[in-house]
Amino acid sequence: MCSSESTKLTPLALYDAFAANSVNAYYGVPDSLLKDFAMFISDKHATEQTEKHIITANEATAIGLAGGHYMATGTPACVYLQNSGLGNTVNPVMSCAHENVYGLPMLLLIGWRGEPGVKDEPQHNFAGAQTPALLDAMKVKYAILPDNIAEAEVVVKEATEYMQANQAPYALLVKKNTFAKYKLQSNLVPAGPTMSREDAIKGCADHMGNDVAMVSATGMPSRELYEHRVSQFGVEGATGRDFLTVGSMGCCSSIALGLALGAPGKQIVCLDGDGGTIMHMGALVTNGMKAPPNFKHIIVNNGAHDSVGGQPSYAFEFDLTAVAKAAGYKGVRTVSTPEDLAEGCKWLKESDGPVMLEVRVTQGARSDLGRPKSTPAENKTAFMEFVANL
Repeated sequence: MCSSESTKLTPLALYDAFAANSVNAYYGVPDSLLKDFAMFISDKHATEQTEKHIITANEATAIGLAGGHYMATGTPACVYLQNSGLGNTVNPVMSCAHENVYGLPMLLLIGWRGEPGVKDEPQHNFAGAQTPALLDAMKVKYAILPDNIAEAEVVVKEATEYMQANQAPYALLVKKNTFAKYKLQSNLVPAGPTMSREDAIKGCADHMGNDVAMVSATGMPSRELYEHRVSQFGVEGATGRDFLTVGSMGCCSSIALGLALGAPGKQIVCLDGDGGTIMHMGALVTNGMKAPPNFKHIIVNNGAHDSVGGQPSYAFEFDLTAVAKAAGYKGVRTVSTPEDLAEGCKWLKESDGPVMLEVRVTQGARSDLGRPKSTPAENKTAFMEFVANL
């Protein structure tokens, strides 16, 4: 049973426990179960020692940073991630950081989505059930982080002693509701346009029309697109109009590219997010080099990991379209108003791909935003039928 809010593990208490055991650097990808701790870390290092906390493009990058940090300082860093991102850590952990290779101690703080017996979204259930087995297969020792500071201090001390004695990574699994609530205090994301993501997504769907197949990114974009389709067609469940990507963050444009290559002559639209695009930015090169004329890429960019606390993705601080252009996209545009969005979608649809439209929006989502009523398998079947009949 989870502790009451007043007795849960506070982010400050865990931060102090880490510091007492010489864990003072943090690298990782934001996660919903860790968001209270990650937001605290973001505030703690917002104005000083910013090199001690880096939100990374993906989990493998965080492992690399932690390995370099250990070699420079002799102390382990904390790598935080969702368990769905464990796959991105397998290569750098097993072929580099593991005690059987270089032996680079680092503390993996892993949000345990889909924990057996805990209600969660379908994309997390299989991964959640396999998380302990995956860590066992990687030969990474782990423990469950307690939700009270007295027990947590013991576990953290044991973990750091193990890491130093064995020159090895160690993982702490974090269950749902482990942390006391924390509200981000710092304004870490530069101010963006006033157009909401949901309005932008509705606009993209409407302006691109009903003769395209759309692949939408995991998280809020797919949920908002789904609700728009429900309103548009009056049907709860799989409408078949869109492939609502679940999990597989960063793979949205690759799925769309595979569709575009396999269905020449049919307009394929990738409705992507900034965080996912950055996570596997190398996909832009494949898209740019191999994408056929029917591949159209929209990135809805709010500059933040919005659904997991609002930490910055840094996508307002560099030019995504310039990266795409350098990677071989034939044309790129950026819009930030409803009027420009309408014109941008018209341009996108009429242009030969690969082309990219960046749509800059503000943060935030409706508190009552729903979730798809159909299963992923039902969505896939309906979508395949729709594509076949385009």
